[in-house]
Amino acid sequence: MPIEQRGVDTVPEAERTSGPRDLVAILLGSNLCLGVIVFGWLPVSFGLGLWASVTSVVTGTLVGVAVTAPLALVSLRTATNLSTSSGAFFGVRGRLVGSVVGLLLSLGYTALTLWIGGDVMVGTLARLVGLPTGGAAHAVVYALLAACTAVAAVYGYRLLLKLSKALAVVMTVLLALGLLAYAGDFTAAAVPDTPYLLGSFWPTWLLSAVAAGLSGPVAFITLLGDYTRYVSPERHSSRSVWRATCLGLVVGLLVPQLFGTFTALAARGGLDYAGPLVAASPAWYLVPLLVAATAGSVGNAGLMLYSMGLDLDAILPRATRARATLVVAAVATAFVFLGHFASDAQSAMTSFVLLLTAIGTPWAVITLIGHVRCGGSYDPEALQVYNRRSRGGIYWFSAGWHPRATASWAIGAALGLAAVSTPMYEGPLLALTGGIDCSFVLSGLVGGTLYAVLTPNRAPGTVTAPEALAQAE
Repeated sequence: MPIEQRGVDTVPEAERTSGPRDLVAILLGSNLCLGVIVFGWLPVSFGLGLWASVTSVVTGTLVGVAVTAPLALVSLRTATNLSTSSGAFFGVRGRLVGSVVGLLLSLGYTALTLWIGGDVMVGTLARLVGLPTGGAAHAVVYALLAACTAVAAVYGYRLLLKLSKALAVVMTVLLALGLLAYAGDFTAAAVPDTPYLLGSFWPTWLLSAVAAGLSGPVAFITLLGDYTRYVSPERHSSRSVWRATCLGLVVGLLVPQLFGTFTALAARGGLDYAGPLVAASPAWYLVPLLVAATAGSVGNAGLMLYSMGLDLDAILPRATRARATLVVAAVATAFVFLGHFASDAQSAMTSFVLLLTAIGTPWAVITLIGHVRCGGSYDPEALQVYNRRSRGGIYWFSAGWHPRATASWAIGAALGLAAVSTPMYEGPLLALTGGIDCSFVLSGLVGGTLYAVLTPNRAPGTVTAPEALAQAE
C-alpha cells in the first residue's frame, strides 16, 4: 500500500470513495481502545458509584455528540479537513485557530492513549513473562508503541481505515471477553474507595459529565473532517453522513467508556486504573488484554497522529504531511514520558480535557453557525489560498483573518478558561457559579452569541468579487 501523499489540499472527486459505513467503522474501531476506556474510570476516581458514573458519562456523551456530529458535514462539502474548512469563517489565515486547537487536542489524546496502553502492556507482560516494571521497561514499550503508531499514521487514511475495520471486530470480541473476565469481581453496589472529588455529589457528577462524557465527542471537533473529506456528497446525502457520525460516536465512545466504569469498579481501581486492571485479570484474559492494549492503542493513536500531521501541515504549508507526522510523533512520545514520570494520571487527564474543551467549544460553535449560514456552500479553491502561499479570494477578509470571528472565539475561550475547575487550576469566575464548572457552556454560548451578533445576516465568505479584490490589495 503506497504512502498517502495528500495533505490538506482539496480531495478530487475521483478519490472520494468512502461512505457512511466506513465512517462508522473508523469511529467505532479506533475508539475501542484503552485510551477511551480509561475515561470510564474517571467517574469512579472522582468518587461516583455505578449509576452515577453511567448517567454522567451517557449524558455528557449525548450532549457532546449533538454538538459535534454536524461538523462532519462541513468537510463533506469542502473536501478538505475541518481546520482548513474553517477558513470560510475565520479567514484563510484565521483558520490557524482551528489547526492549533486540533493539534493540541490530538497531541493530548495521542499521548494519553500511548500512556495508558503502555502501562497495561508492561503490567500484563510482568505477569506473563516476569518483565521488570521499572522505568526502562516503560520507556521501551512506549517507544515501540509510538513507532508502530507513527508508521500507521504516515501511511495514511487507507491503512487506518483497514485497521479500524479489523479493530471494530477484534476489539468488540476482546471487550466481550473482558466482561466475562471481570464479572466475578463486579457488584452493582460497589462503592469506589475515594471521596467525592468536589466534596458533594452534584458538582462531582457535573465534572464527570464534562471530563468523562462530553470530552469524548469534543476530541473529534477537528478530526471528523479527516474522514468525511473522502466521502462524496454526490453519492451520499448529508443526512446519511450525519446519522453515521452520530452512530459511530455514540457507540464508539459509550461502549469502551462504560467498559472502563465496569472494570474500574470490579478491580476496585478508584485510585489507579492500569495496575488494578491487570492485577484483577484472570490468567486466561492476560493475552487478550495484551492484544487489546497493543492493537487498540495503535489504532486510536494512529488516527490522532494522522490528524496531528494534517494540522501541522496546515500550519506549515512547506512541510509534507509525512514529515509533519513524524515530527508530531516525536512530540507526542515526549509527552508520554512526561506524563508517566512527572504527572498524576487523574489530575493530568482531568485538567487537560477541561482546558481544551473550554477553548475548543467556541471554535466548534462558530464553525457550525457559519456552516448553517452559508447553507453548506463553499469555494474549495479559495480555502486553499494560504496553503498555496498566495493572497486574495472570498475568504481573505482582512489580511487573511476574519477579525470578528477570531475575537468572538478568543473572548469565549478566555471566559471558558476563567470558569474552569481542574485539580491543577481553578478560574476566577467559579465564585459566580457556585464552584461548578460551566466552562464549556459559557465558552460556547459567549463565543457563538458574539459571532452571531457581530456578523448579522451575512454568511461568512459572501464577499463580492470587487470586495475580495480590494481586500487582497
